[in-house]
Amino acid sequence: MGRTGEKARSLVAEDPAFAEALTVVLDRSGHAADEPTPDGGTHTIRWADVSDDLTSGQWGRLIETGILHDADGDGFAVSNPDEIRAALGDDSVETDAEDEDSGWSTYDKLAGLAALSLFPAYAVMPIRNAVGQAADVIFGPFDAVLPFYAVVIILSVLTGLYSVLLQSNLMNTEKMGAIQEQMNDIQERRKEAKERGDDAALDRIQEEQMDAMSDQLGMFKEQFRPMVWILLLTIPVFVWMYWKTGVRGGGAEHIVAAERSIVLPMLGRMELTEQIGGFVWVWLVWYFLISISFRQIIQKSLNLTTTPST
Repeated sequence: MGRTGEKARSLVAEDPAFAEALTVVLDRSGHAADEPTPDGGTHTIRWADVSDDLTSGQWGRLIETGILHDADGDGFAVSNPDEIRAALGDDSVETDAEDEDSGWSTYDKLAGLAALSLFPAYAVMPIRNAVGQAADVIFGPFDAVLPFYAVVIILSVLTGLYSVLLQSNLMNTEKMGAIQEQMNDIQERRKEAKERGDDAALDRIQEEQMDAMSDQLGMFKEQFRPMVWILLLTIPVFVWMYWKTGVRGGGAEHIVAAERSIVLPMLGRMELTEQIGGFVWVWLVWYFLISISFRQIIQKSLNLTTTPST
């Protein structure tokens, strides 16, 4: 498939509404059927021919991408209509649109509900004890042979590992990068049109920006999708550490006396349940120091991407 066909596929992938817009343009310009122009000339089309079915943003986007090109002052001509028809008939275009519309799978939604159901464990004592004791079945054997600060190291590495893997595998960073680049391009063109006082272009860009808002919402959904799985796996880890240390009114401390302190850089020896600055516990600072450090190491060593690719 040529460049025009790829551009048509890309537009439909960005916004499924472009499939209908392209169909209308082909129909109104006389290219709906796979037949040559009777007189051997070039079919042309004007904004007035399609204004009842296309937004000005869609019209401007078709011109901007080169799918419509200027026909020497006599309206616009469709570039390579055969390629556009082939792109619209390509099953992969529909698949891309379906994937974009489907968003989260049933499993993603169930994971989100399960993660939400675990949040009360932070504040409600009976739920915290139940989750903490259940998690202790998994983490207890490690705690039995290692000091608590070493168990925190293991947990921080594990949470960092699956967080990076989930973000890398569940987010379409290329798609997110394309949406981000599109929004940046719209902002740049809007700025230029404003500087030269082109009200018509500003209106067209405004329409395009409104059309692109759905793509931006899709990007936010892409970013949040791995978070529900990360929360589902991480909340029990944190609840276990809260239960183990007995902080926030958590009742009895389940750490032996010899393991209740740790030596931190520049701060010296401190109790794990002591607060730094009066608002954050030492064990929590220790967890995040290890987690952030190992997350970077894991990401670099496995060459994983968790941010939009531009």
